[in-house]
Amino acid sequence: MAKPPRVIGVLTEPARPTWWRAHRHKVLFVAGLFLGYQLAIAAGAAPAEQPPRPGHTTPALQGPVHITPRHSN
Repeated sequence: MAKPPRVIGVLTEPARPTWWRAHRHKVLFVAGLFLGYQLAIAAGAAPAEQPPRPGHTTPALQGPVHITPRHSN
């Protein structure tokens, strides 16, 4: 006759996870949203005052300027 099977190990249900292990992804997500919001608010809170820019982009001429009138024919 065949031998009966031997017991090698016993399966048990794993212990219930702690509250932190079960909910840490939610806590870290909310903390990340809060910190991101705070950084976004702080970055745009008070922009630096900039002096007005000139209306032209050509450099100022050095020395006297000679303008010759155009003659129409």
